Parts: sequence; structure tokens; C-alpha cells
Amino acid sequence: MVKPIVLIPARMASTRLPGKPLADVCGEPMIVHVWRRAVEADVGPVAVATDDARVAAAVEAAGGRAIMTRSDHQSGSDRIFEALGAADPDGAFDAVVNIQGDLPTIERAAVRACLAPLADPPVDIATLATPITRAEEEDDPNVVKAVGAAIAPRRLRALYFTRARAPWGEGDLLHHIGLYAYRRNALARFVGLPPSPLERRERLEQLRALEAGMRIDVAVVDVAPLGVDTPEDLARARRILASAGGA
Repeated sequence: MVKPIVLIPARMASTRLPGKPLADVCGEPMIVHVWRRAVEADVGPVAVATDDARVAAAVEAAGGRAIMTRSDHQSGSDRIFEALGAADPDGAFDAVVNIQGDLPTIERAAVRACLAPLADPPVDIATLATPITRAEEEDDPNVVKAVGAAIAPRRLRALYFTRARAPWGEGDLLHHIGLYAYRRNALARFVGLPPSPLERRERLEQLRALEAGMRIDVAVVDVAPLGVDTPEDLARARRILASAGGA
């Protein structure tokens, strides 16, 4: 069994939706919704890693913990690695769950499911995917597809991630969900690697790990959380959470 800490990277400099972490969703900043759902998953302590004092203040006002990080990080993985060193300098936690700060509808069960593959010692990184049910998403480059070899019910060993439609032929396509659980040493190795050729080509950070020979396993879940990247996504998130009573 692993002992995880949950870290949520959040930055204000979104190009498509500036100020995204503090966008109002049912009376609370979006980042607070994500933090609360991570806490309710009850897998370990939770903190938000940010470079903006306004985000930190919003999280702390809701009763959460925020960790200030540098503003020049190229990715959320780099940000949570810095935050991990501040939150746990003695290495008490041997796994890190990285939840993107723009997933206000993430299900608690999905957070738990992402950790499950780390019970298998050869797995370096675990992540999630869900079957694509909308035909228009099959060829949508914004919907990342996970391709893998089935090794157990609802579990794959990842072979590739792509923005293209893949694999070819009949059968389900899987929508990759950008939630990760890293072994601590795997995260340290990953952030120390330079960006890889396929990572640059597909603009998918996880390909760096695969190209370096790291093992990523995928847990298949039923529902993809809504990632908020545009004003339209934000409006949809508000509708979803309003209909659920804000929970």
C-alpha cells in the first residue's frame, strides 16, 4: 500500500479563461470545489500549489492549505514537485496524486480509482480513462485518447496517448482523464527528464514518461469529469453543480 498526498496545481495565467481558478461556480471559486472534492475522496492530505496569493487566500478562507510556488514552472507536474518538497521535506509520503485545478466535477471515486494501480509495484504512474460515448469526440484533437493493453478488468498498461483517433478499427475508444498518481521517486525522475520528441509533437506531457521506459497504468472509470477551459465549459460546470446542489 502507498501513502499518498494530494496536490492540486493552480495558476491564474490561463490563455483561454484568464483567472480560471477563481471563477465563480455556485458561489465559490472553482479551485475550492476541486479542493473540497479531493478532501472528500479521503485518500490523504490535500494542498493547492499556486503562484498567486489570491488563489492561496481563497483556498485558506475555505479552510484548506495552499503552498506558494515559483511562477516560471512549465507544467503542473513541475509545480507539484516543488510543492511536495515544501509540504513533505522528510519524505513521509511515497505517492503523489495530481488533480488539475480545473476539474470541479471530479468524482471522489475517480480519485480513489487513480491510486489503485500503484498497488502493483512495477507501476510508476497511474491515470484514468473513460469510454468515449459521443461520436464528435472520436476525432476531436482536444479529446486525448489512451491506447493500452488490457491486463485486468477495467485496467490497461498504457502503450500510447494521442490526440488522433486511435486505435484504428472496431471497438471502444478511451478518453484520457488528466489525473495522475505518481510514486514519489517516479515523479522526481519524470520532472528531471527533458521534454521528449513525441511529447513535443503531440503536446502531451505523459509521453515523456513512456519514451523514457516508465510504466503508466490506466484505470477505466465510467464518467469523465468536466475540464473547464473555456467560458462555455464554465457555464456547463455551473449548471452541473447547481443541479447537484453545489456538491
